[in-house]
Amino acid sequence: MDFSKQSVLHRGKRIQMRKATKDDLDFIMRLEFDRENVKFIVPFDREFHTKLIELDGKMGALDIVLETIDMQEPVGYLLVEGLNTEQKECEWMHVVIDVKGKGYGHEAMQLLKAWTFEDLKFHRGWLDCKDYNARALHLYESEGLQREGLIRETILTNGIYENLVVLGILDREYAARKQAGFELESRD
Repeated sequence: MDFSKQSVLHRGKRIQMRKATKDDLDFIMRLEFDRENVKFIVPFDREFHTKLIELDGKMGALDIVLETIDMQEPVGYLLVEGLNTEQKECEWMHVVIDVKGKGYGHEAMQLLKAWTFEDLKFHRGWLDCKDYNARALHLYESEGLQREGLIRETILTNGIYENLVVLGILDREYAARKQAGFELESRD
């Protein structure tokens, strides 16, 4: 997929998704290694994110900044992979919200689903989540993702093996939620 022609990928009510630039690297790195976030994700180093931004989606992955529409203030970031898969299956690797408690997580998930299913016309979106991340699991399930499985003791963190819950949503499930009014309204 060619993402070079667009900066803003999808707009919601209050926030929008745009491709990250090198100017966003400090923000992304701060979020990745923030004490509250790092226990729930596997962070990548600055070199990884720099290369990802330079490749501009050519390897099937993008760093995406979530920002307010009115002030373009960053409120979170996403890392997505699988954009070049024949199966049309997008992995939402990182969903990291900086400004918590304001509903940005729900809107970010709705933006991500709209972009995946409406814009990209993908069949499936999925992610994994540490099994003790109750806040994130609640968010994902309230946004229509279904638990698909548990990968036991798959990540080694500080000498402790951790479990991952796999959650996903299919295009037809998203369409049904959209028809029922649970998703973002299309913007003209």
